[in-house]
Amino acid sequence: MAGLLRVVATPIGNLDDLSPRAARALAEADVIACEDTRVTRKLLSRVDSRARLIAYHARNERVRTPELVGRVAGGEHVALVTDAGTPGLSDPGHHLIAACIEAGLRVEVVPGPSAAVAALVVSGLPTARFVFEGFLPRTKGDRRRRLQALAAEERTLVFFEAPHRIAASLTDMAEILGERRAAFARELTKMHEEVVRGTLPELAAAADGVRGEVTIVVAGATPRKADPSAEEIAARLRATIGDGASKKDAIAAVASELGVGKKVVYQTALDEGL
Repeated sequence: MAGLLRVVATPIGNLDDLSPRAARALAEADVIACEDTRVTRKLLSRVDSRARLIAYHARNERVRTPELVGRVAGGEHVALVTDAGTPGLSDPGHHLIAACIEAGLRVEVVPGPSAAVAALVVSGLPTARFVFEGFLPRTKGDRRRRLQALAAEERTLVFFEAPHRIAASLTDMAEILGERRAAFARELTKMHEEVVRGTLPELAAAADGVRGEVTIVVAGATPRKADPSAEEIAARLRATIGDGASKKDAIAAVASELGVGKKVVYQTALDEGL
């Protein structure tokens, strides 16, 4: 049979979430490339699989990728899994998938659990458009610069975060992104699953001592209104002056109403001869 790489999503906590198709993919594999062989062995206790387990993680994926590509090219079925969720999403996998595609080999995905999608849905925040940011930088300066770069992003934001950094990250988010609605979800699908919802400052205050894997979901920025045109400003000035306001008062009123600077309104008044 022709070789095949199957990218298999695995449970993010509750082993009952392993799909029948995923179980079959693991049972049919000749080799399972996994992040931690100990974690994957526990999963395989539910599957009749005699596959060889090969450690494939962040520290060795570049070295191991050629070996695994060779196995697929040689006709073996290789299943790629991580400790939890979908390989390639803030987990090892991208290099192997890209290398197999580049070599013209067959790649299939067996979709399933994803902490990013699960947290997004359960957060109650808009889901139609979102951006997955993975883990923020570890250092405070780099983390704050990344958040500043995202401040104008209008799509819902989804982050992963380590438990020992969640308080610092939420504090930085509150300072940079403001009073936005947000949620953090921990231990999704597990016995102690918890979802905390509120504003970013409220979540930052509630984050001390949080344990377990955490996903943070933050509302996107409020869409910025387009600046009014000179014609709009002039029309409002004429209407306000026509109602009996002085030129000075009309400029102040229109600037406040349209959310533009008084200098801009004043210049429009001069240009229009008002």
